[in-house]
Amino acid sequence: MTLLIRPLGLVDYATAWEAMRAFTDARTADTPDELWLLEHPPVFTLGQAGKKEHVLDAGDIPLVQTDRGGQVTYHGPGQLTGYCLIDLRRLDLGPRAFVETVEDALVEALHTLGIPAIANRDAHGVYVDGRKIASLGLRIRKGCAYHGFSLNVDMDLAPFARINPCGHAGLVMTQVKDFLAADTPTLEAIGRQVASALERRLYR
Repeated sequence: MTLLIRPLGLVDYATAWEAMRAFTDARTADTPDELWLLEHPPVFTLGQAGKKEHVLDAGDIPLVQTDRGGQVTYHGPGQLTGYCLIDLRRLDLGPRAFVETVEDALVEALHTLGIPAIANRDAHGVYVDGRKIASLGLRIRKGCAYHGFSLNVDMDLAPFARINPCGHAGLVMTQVKDFLAADTPTLEAIGRQVASALERRLYR
């Protein structure tokens, strides 16, 4: 079993969400797993049990109530979003173990760039020196995962100040660009690194 990687470019959030749900509803026991790598135009998304008080000032950025886990986050150009369409039953993998697998794949990819990232198993996500660089939010339906992760690469971080990121007031966000003296790799290049690390962990 392998992971089919789909680089999709810039995609409207609602369009991608609808496509993920349709894929998950239509898949069978033989459907290959897929990882969609993309960017979104500016949008705030609120998880299924998310609290609107964590949205401080959405302003002109749309707010979408979605069906993933977690609280509120921001997506925008320059952020690598990865949607993990994975059959967890087939892999005999529980939700928590899967989340930790995705976190570890992100950490490995960041380590290849010399960024000392760590996974926080209590406040899920990936952090560098206490600042959050990657967020996770998943939905499991009929044993299959969708939604996934967002990794800040080279983007405008200002909109994060309009929310309590992931429900945590005062949480400081960071990005790959802030830790590199040389040019920042493209989203495509970093996406390949994450995909490779994730594939090795899931199908070894």
